[in-house]
This record gives sequence, structure tokens and C-alpha cells, in this order.
Amino acid sequence: MQTLKKASILFLLLLAALSFSVVLADGHLPDLGGRTVVVAVDNAYIPFSFIDESGEAMGWDYDVLGEICARLNCVTEWIETGWEGLIVAVSLGEYDVSAGGITITEERKEIVAFSDGYMSTIQRLMVRLDEDRFASAADFAMGDFVIGVQVATTNHEAAVDLVGEDRVVPYDSFGFAVQALIAGDVDGVVLDDVAGQGYVGVNSGDIKLLDDELVSDELGFIYAQDSELIEPFNQALASMREDGALDAINAKWFPPDDAESMALPDLGGRTVTVAVENAYPPFNVLNEETGEGEGWDYDTLGEICARLNCVPEYIETSWEGLIVAVSNGEYDMAADGITITEERAQIVDYSEGYIDVIQRMMVRVGEDRFSNADDFVAGDFVIGVQVATTNYIAASELLGGDEERIVGYGEFGLAVQALITGDIDAVVIDDVAGQGYTGLNADKIKLLPDDLIKQQLGFIYPQGSELVEPFNMALDAMREDGALAAINAKWLGGDE
Repeated sequence: MQTLKKASILFLLLLAALSFSVVLADGHLPDLGGRTVVVAVDNAYIPFSFIDESGEAMGWDYDVLGEICARLNCVTEWIETGWEGLIVAVSLGEYDVSAGGITITEERKEIVAFSDGYMSTIQRLMVRLDEDRFASAADFAMGDFVIGVQVATTNHEAAVDLVGEDRVVPYDSFGFAVQALIAGDVDGVVLDDVAGQGYVGVNSGDIKLLDDELVSDELGFIYAQDSELIEPFNQALASMREDGALDAINAKWFPPDDAESMALPDLGGRTVTVAVENAYPPFNVLNEETGEGEGWDYDTLGEICARLNCVPEYIETSWEGLIVAVSNGEYDMAADGITITEERAQIVDYSEGYIDVIQRMMVRVGEDRFSNADDFVAGDFVIGVQVATTNYIAASELLGGDEERIVGYGEFGLAVQALITGDIDAVVIDDVAGQGYTGLNADKIKLLPDDLIKQQLGFIYPQGSELVEPFNMALDAMREDGALAAINAKWLGGDE
């Protein structure tokens, strides 16, 4: 849980950035015109909505609804509201929507409308960590033990079904019920397993969940029955399922049960110097408006350092000489869409491969003199590439070593501009980076379908670097919990 807290702020920024690109890519999502959406939340239901030690409101609800509004062009206004009466208040139109792990029931549907279900949960019994008087819900029911619950919830109903009304103690919030359990005032608490994991996460020395599955429920957001927000929010949720953003948020707030065994190293807040070109979209590029560096490298290394407790310091460096500089220890690592090769592995260490790429030919839109690589080779056309890259090697191999038909440039951006202006006839480039350049110049350039060479990309480090293993572990964790898929969807498009 502590590692997740360290990552929270940075990952919120990552997801906020992800949302903007998805709005552009998925133009079918409705545009709500910047309207304010008033959200009722009780801020007392870990991990959906709660107040942390610093007094900041956070949780799954904040991340998901924030991402939905980023995709739909709306603004969330959060209003803290007591659970009791919240559903009726939404039904009367006092709030636009309410979040808080609300179970979808037929009774509630009579007064409010629900979103599509976003999560299935199981109600379980929470007990003290050292509890030895019973080991199951059935044992609990046969004794004279007392259950604490939050009033007016389906958990309350499940508790009554289990032991009867006389043995149920209602509280205004689950937090009070959990504290009563820890203090010994009640013997168990019935609550959703997802929320239960949240409370266990912050009280792991005091409480635990029993394995028994009492009731299976589905959760949803609620709206007034005639709300025009229902369909747009459902569409945004569907897009988040599709591109991995919802999985990433789920992984952040609902870690797997074996999260402790997968604990990542703590680098103690150390600074990691990262060499980048800032000229290789979508991996790294300078934002035209802010002048700040952004791209896949920034988001991925930012998330890795959030998980490992380190701080990336990006240093803009020209490609030529970058690999040698890393090998000499001038930088802790480099990120620049670097192809893994046996030759380079003789002087630097690589991370695990993080992306498979194919080298392709980029040409001008409207090019009619050739339509594939074979036609290109058969003519007298000229290729532009960045010097000292595997793309340069691929161009040389394509042309049978005819270096006179190859023009080298200091960076890919210059080669692409030469293509657009007609100084050369094509550029050999990784398909991922090629998609980045064509995305910025869609009316001028395109990629041919020919697959020239398939390769894998990785980060590089000085040989023997102690960062290789921790960074590989963080990359594996990001693959596992969906965070890497979310970053890929942002910068590389759906195909990745």
C-alpha cells in the first residue's frame, strides 16, 4: 500500500495526460462542453473515496471520474455528503452523480438510474487479526457474536440475513464500524471485499478478511433517472476498459493479495540521470507550447521511479555519442527508443525489451513513383536516416550497400523535414516512431506497409549498473497491473 501511495500523485498526472490523447483519438466520445458535474461522495469508504493523512481527498472514485471527465470535456466538483440520504438526494437532482461503491439493486433502480456496472464485488466478514473463536461465517452465525455495518447499505442487509437484526450494530460510516471492530466493541464487520482490502491495507496489523463469500454484488455510479450524463459516462467507461486505463486505476487502488511478495526495491529517493534526445516522438519530444519534455519515455520512467522511490533527471543529449556516454557512466541510463543489438550489448547493459518495433519506409503522401520497398530499390531514389542508428544499417542493407543513395542526418526530425520538402524520397524509421511523426504530419507523410526488420527496444545503462534489476522489476509490475498498457495506449495507439 505504501508503494502505491508513493505512485499516486504521479500516476494521477499520467492518467490525466492519457485522457487528453484519448479524446483526440476517440472522437466518437461526446463533448460535454466543459460543464461542471457535481459528484456526491462520503469520503469515508477506502479505497473508493477517503481523506488521507495530509487531508487530501483521493481514491478510485476520484481517479475514474476525473478520467471520465477528461475524456468527455467536463469538470468534476466533489461534495462530501453523508451516506444516509445520499441516494435520495441524487434522485431529487441535488447532485449530478454519486460515486462510493454503490451496489446496483432493483429497489434502488426505482428512484435512481445506474451506470453500467464497473466492478463485481463479494461481501465478506472482516474480523480482528488474532481472532480464534471462529474461523468462518457459519461459525460466527452459530455463536452470539455481533456484527458492525454502515447503515442503509446492502452490507447491512447481508449482516441481517446472516445473524438477524438483534446482533447487528449500525454505524454512520464503515470507518466507524472498522474502528469499533479494532477496539473490540463488535466481533465482525460485513463489507465489500474491495473496500475490505482497502481497510485491511491501512490496518494490516489489526484486521483481516475471512474467505467466506456472503453475497456477490455489482457496483455502479448513480444519477437522477432522466440524467443526460448516463450514456456519455457509459461510453467513457467502455473506452477506458478498451484502452487499459480502467485496469491501471484498478491496479493502483486494488492491489493483488500477494502484493507484499511482489514488493519493489526502494531506491531511497535517489536521482537517476536519463539521457534523451527530445527529438524522437512519441518517445521523447519537446511540447511546442510549454517547451517541456514529454512522451512515452517520460511517462514510463516517471512511473517506474514513482514505484521505486527515485527521481528521474532528464538531460537532453544528441544521439551521436549517447550510447558511448552512457557506457562511460556520464548518465545513469538512456531512453530513446534504443534498439537492442549484440554490438551495443558489448559496451552497455540493456533493460528487458519493452516494445517490439518494425523498421519501415516513410514517404510523402501522394507518392506515386513507387509503392513498396522493392520498387524503391529498383529506382534511383534516395533515403534519409539518422546517423549511427540501426535504421541507417537497415537502409544500407536495403540498397545493397549503395551509400551514395543514403543521406545521414543528426536526428530523425531533420530527415523527416527533408522528406517533406522533397530533398529525399524516403526515410527508414521504426514504425512506432514513424507513427509519431505521421501523427504530427498526417497530411504530408505516410508509412509503407513493408516490414524491413523486426527489432526490440530497451533502456541502456553502464555495464554492471545496479539499476537494471530494479527497473526490470518495475517494468514487469507495470505489465502485470496494466499501467504499461495505459501508457502504450496513450503514446503508441491501440495496436500496441
